[in-house]
Amino acid sequence: MLGPLILGIWMSGVIIASFLYMPATQGLGEMGRIIVYHVPAAWIAVLAYLMAMINSVGYLRRGQLHLDRQAQVNAELGTVFCLLATVTGAIWSRGAWGQYWNWDPRQTSIAVLLMIYAAYFVLRSAIDDPDRRARLSAVYAILAFFTVPFLVFIVPRIYFSLHPDLINLADRSFDMDSRMLVVFLASLAGFTGLYVWLYNLQIRLENLAYRLEMKRGE
Repeated sequence: MLGPLILGIWMSGVIIASFLYMPATQGLGEMGRIIVYHVPAAWIAVLAYLMAMINSVGYLRRGQLHLDRQAQVNAELGTVFCLLATVTGAIWSRGAWGQYWNWDPRQTSIAVLLMIYAAYFVLRSAIDDPDRRARLSAVYAILAFFTVPFLVFIVPRIYFSLHPDLINLADRSFDMDSRMLVVFLASLAGFTGLYVWLYNLQIRLENLAYRLEMKRGE
């Protein structure tokens, strides 16, 4: 119980600091505050998808179903954080460009990424046999992750984009002063803690559901 409490206090502090401590960003104005939510959400989405791929490789090597459940949970969390990054990006787009969605290369690529992982869940729901579902899902999760670096890091840099280059947030073009950097790093740590907490909670629920299903089948 202490972990969620500390995490809640930490994230509450980040939210307060993002409005009362962190200054407006030069070039982005007040909308620059959303950086402390948008960027960590996007990075955690990539991390969760990476873990889903690693779990899937582990399943194909060992054939242990708990690794399939871990891959599923990571794919679910990756999609949740990817949706959060999409929503915060749309809010940013409305303030910066005047509309929530304008099919900028970054917005287009993240929409494609969401559809790729939506197909992962459709695949899982369409197969009843646990072993066959796990094998096919593992192969799909591995192939799906190969698109993540391409869609997140490469495509937006091939084509002209109005979206700032978030890889270089500490660059002077963003004028990220020390206060903004502190809040940004605190938010990144908080999002990471949130991901770990949600993963542990969800994997426990999945393992419990699996054990109950096994007992009913006996």
